[in-house]
Amino acid sequence: VWQGLTHDEIIARHGEEYAAWKRGEPVRRGGGELETEVADRAAPVVLRHAEKLPEDGTLVVVSHGGTIRTTIGRLLGLDPRSWESLGGLSNCCWSVLGEGAKGWRLMEHNAGTLPEPVLGDDD
Repeated sequence: VWQGLTHDEIIARHGEEYAAWKRGEPVRRGGGELETEVADRAAPVVLRHAEKLPEDGTLVVVSHGGTIRTTIGRLLGLDPRSWESLGGLSNCCWSVLGEGAKGWRLMEHNAGTLPEPVLGDDD
């Protein structure tokens, strides 16, 4: 039911639910999934594809910022109450995870610039 509403409209119509979500309580925002349910669904998909990568391979996952944040939180083993500390993911930005000695490591988050210039054929 939050679909298509502005931030102000959500607060006006669903203020208690919104406030509970902002406090970090598990809330089905607008009747949708809990953040833990999103992670339950998304993290295994990422892991399944990561296992198929060749050594030094790269897996690119494209999704909504909330799904990315919850999946990163699950992969890093963070408590769901702390996933919000990762912050949002801006449009067209990315995060980079890598393997560490004790599992996944967050190498980069909410990055938005290319690491080197992109050159066209005419340069």
